[in-house]
Amino acid sequence: MTLLLSGGHEYTLPIQTDAPLLQQLFEVIMEPEIHATRLFQVPIRKGRGVVCFRGDRLVGLVTEPPLVIQQQPPNASEAVLSSTFVQLDNFLTAEQQKQLIHYTLQQEGNFVATNTSTGEREYRKSVVLHTFPEYSELISQRIKEVLPYVLTRLSMPTFSIAQIEAQLTGHNDGQYYRVHNDNGSPETATRELTYVYYFHREPKSFSGGELIIYDSKIENNYYVQADSFKTIEPRNNSIVFFPSYYMHEVLPIQCPSRTFADSRFTINGWIRRPG
Repeated sequence: MTLLLSGGHEYTLPIQTDAPLLQQLFEVIMEPEIHATRLFQVPIRKGRGVVCFRGDRLVGLVTEPPLVIQQQPPNASEAVLSSTFVQLDNFLTAEQQKQLIHYTLQQEGNFVATNTSTGEREYRKSVVLHTFPEYSELISQRIKEVLPYVLTRLSMPTFSIAQIEAQLTGHNDGQYYRVHNDNGSPETATRELTYVYYFHREPKSFSGGELIIYDSKIENNYYVQADSFKTIEPRNNSIVFFPSYYMHEVLPIQCPSRTFADSRFTINGWIRRPG
C-alpha cells in the first residue's frame, strides 16, 4: 500500500487486506469530513520509522493488487469484517493479583451501582469502584509496557496516549452488560482501545460472564454489528484488548452464592488518543 499525502509525500508499506489500519484509512477516504482530525502514526521502513499525519492530510491510497470498494445496494448481503482482539495471560504477578483481590474485598462497601452515559435502565447491571489509585496506576504502567506488542498484533498504528481510564467492576449473579460500543459519543470519541483485565478468587465460584465481540459490516457507509462474533472467556489474571468501536457485550453471570467475594471482577477501561 502507498499512502499519498498532501504536499506530494508518498510512503509505501506492506499491509494485509483485512488489517484494521487499512479499514481506518478507507474510512477517511470515504468520509473525509468526519475523520479529518483523526491522528495516524504509521510504522514505515520495517518499523525503523513512523509517519504521522491527520486524516485531512490523506489524499489517496494505492494498493497492489488493486482493491475494489463497492457499496452494496439496499438489502444486498454485506461482507463481514472480522473482529480482532488480543488476550494476554499472567498479566500481573501472582503476588500482585493476590494483593489486588485482598484490596478489592476490603473495598466492598465503596462499590456503587453502574450506569450508562445515556442513563438507560436495565442496560447494565454491575457494581463499580471509580477510585483505586494503587492499582489503576499499576495496570496503566503494565498496559504501556505491552502496548507496542498489542498494536502490532491488531495491525493498528501507534498513537500518543492522552489518558488511560480505569474502573474496577464486579459482576455477580444475573448481572450483565448489553450490546454497546465504547466511543460512540462526542465525549468518548478519542477512545482508541478498550481493555478488560479479569481476576477472581480460586476456586472459581461463578460461570458465564463471557465477553462477546461482534464482527462488523458496512451499511450506508457506516460500520454496524454483524451477526457473527467472537467469544472471550474471562480467564483469571488475563487481559483483553480490542478497538473501542467494536460492538460488544457481557453475558449474564451465574453465581449461586451471590456473595460479593465470589464475583467476576475486572479492571476495565480505555486508552485515549489526544483529542
